[in-house]
Amino acid sequence: MDLMTAAHKTLPFDARVRVENLDNGRVTEVRINDRGPFVDDRIIDLSRAAAQEIDMISSGTAPVRIVVIGMPSTCRQVQVGAFRDEANARELADELEANGHAVHSERGPDGVIRVVIGPYDGPAEAERIRARYDGVIQPC
Repeated sequence: MDLMTAAHKTLPFDARVRVENLDNGRVTEVRINDRGPFVDDRIIDLSRAAAQEIDMISSGTAPVRIVVIGMPSTCRQVQVGAFRDEANARELADELEANGHAVHSERGPDGVIRVVIGPYDGPAEAERIRARYDGVIQPC
């Protein structure tokens, strides 16, 4: 919450994004480090520090323009699940391992366990796997 970060539904983790508050013209740069927002009419969820920088704290939301200014390296993993229940995460990880995938899972500071497969050497292979599992490509 105190770092210049944001959540986005599709951009890869570690992508760098410029966010402009269209109500006041203030701009900030953030790094994508989470998934969301999970509200239909929102495109990005800023950390408290980033929201404060573009004067969005009091309103909570604002119309914004986002521009991708940097993408992560070419090595990719695919996030195929996010769980609060450890048993559900382990069940998916076991299934993926049985299908020959290298599986990594970790509990984030938000308490969510993310199940990730890979790494894959290039974007084409990662995209094929992402489509198969309807996952989210993220950098290694």
